[in-house]
Amino acid sequence: MATALPPVSAVSGPGSKIDAHQCSVRRLERNRAMLKSPQTTQAATVRVWDPFVRVFHWTLLAAFTVAYLIEEPLVVHVWAGYVVGALVIARVIWGFVGPTHARFSDFVYRPATVFEYLRDLFRLRGSRYLGHSPAGGYMVILLLLLLVVTGSLGLIVYGGEHTAGPLAGIVSEATAEQLEEWHELLANVTLACIFVHIAAVVFASFAHHENLVRAMVTGWKRA
Repeated sequence: MATALPPVSAVSGPGSKIDAHQCSVRRLERNRAMLKSPQTTQAATVRVWDPFVRVFHWTLLAAFTVAYLIEEPLVVHVWAGYVVGALVIARVIWGFVGPTHARFSDFVYRPATVFEYLRDLFRLRGSRYLGHSPAGGYMVILLLLLLVVTGSLGLIVYGGEHTAGPLAGIVSEATAEQLEEWHELLANVTLACIFVHIAAVVFASFAHHENLVRAMVTGWKRA
């Protein structure tokens, strides 16, 4: 007559429960080690901003700051403006031929999408975008346009009042004087937009739990 086998729990006993607990602890420690490993960290991030976009961003900020703060000697103000203009032209070209997230087609959305994004962002549940967000994309376009107009007015003023630059002898002094106030006004509007942009970046970093400023320095973002 066959002898009935005891229940598994009776065979396993307290010692087996301890072994199972130790296995679970070791497995948890292995998972934590994997999360901290360079391979896993690299897999969890992705290169978003290419070197040109990053260099453009910070160089433009520096050049605009110099042009805004320094009016004398005039040559410093003028050459800082030239740098801004060259950077804007290069960025527009790069917006058509650069990598995916640098292209205008990647971050120019319908106005309705922008409003929806802002509404949800203020509720701390806005969708996260790997590249520029819908609102961020519109800010990029706005700043580029402001810089183009401000720089163009600066060339007119420089050519008319100082008879220098590419428009020397083409623009009258009277015209330059009339447009000088517009040049200064738009420079102030551009500065205000920059402050709005910085505040939005800080708020979006908080809402999405990622450092967007660091991403623009390193080029890497969370996947």
